[in-house]
Amino acid sequence: MAARWWRRALRGLCGAALFLSQLSVLSGRAGSLMTTKLSQPQSTLAKSLTSTSTNAPYFKALESTEIPPYVTNCPSNGLCSRLPPDCMTCNTNYSCVYGKTATFDCKVKPHVHCVDENNQEQENFTINMTCQFCWQLATSDYICTNSTNCMTVSCPRQRYNATCTVRDHIHCLGNRVFPKMLYCNWTGGYKWSTALALSITLGGFGADRFYLGQWREGLGKLFSFGGLGIWTLIDVLLIGVGYVGPADGSLYI
Repeated sequence: MAARWWRRALRGLCGAALFLSQLSVLSGRAGSLMTTKLSQPQSTLAKSLTSTSTNAPYFKALESTEIPPYVTNCPSNGLCSRLPPDCMTCNTNYSCVYGKTATFDCKVKPHVHCVDENNQEQENFTINMTCQFCWQLATSDYICTNSTNCMTVSCPRQRYNATCTVRDHIHCLGNRVFPKMLYCNWTGGYKWSTALALSITLGGFGADRFYLGQWREGLGKLFSFGGLGIWTLIDVLLIGVGYVGPADGSLYI
């Protein structure tokens, strides 16, 4: 009886071991299937990223077709030689003689359309301009910023740092925007003729000094009756020659 019981116990242990081994094999297969399913979306994502990256040049090509901002300042189908300098690219000829007329080879920029004298569209053309740098142009050929912080009536005359820009129809060498030291020449709207007339007629009451914004001097002349006439005569002379000007440091108009 004991021998039979031990045999049954061994059979039960063998059956349990076989069951556990089969269970471990099945669980391994399920894990491999899950790994395969999870790896498929990752590969799909990688393919989508790859396909997107290959389309990058296409988007860049679309961006390159956008119209540049300078085109708005370039007249369409006009003479190429009359285009503003921002609409063309010219070969700089630094061997030209200063002050002499020189010929420059130019080409229109992309998206700019112009014609020649025969109404034929062209891209390459020549222009004639004076051989000089932009900062050497006449003062009427460029526009500069003004300063209201410097005194125009001073000795020596004061200067300020200005930023100047060449006008659109002027051609020159070098940078079209450049710094330049200019004399203080702004005006606050005071008239020299009005100041002189007040100094002659009502200068004894300080009217000329009040008009120019010099309140302390005006009160001094008012309460001293023009310095008994001496101060009045001196102011007539100083305003007449332009030595005494507006209190804000501006020029007469």
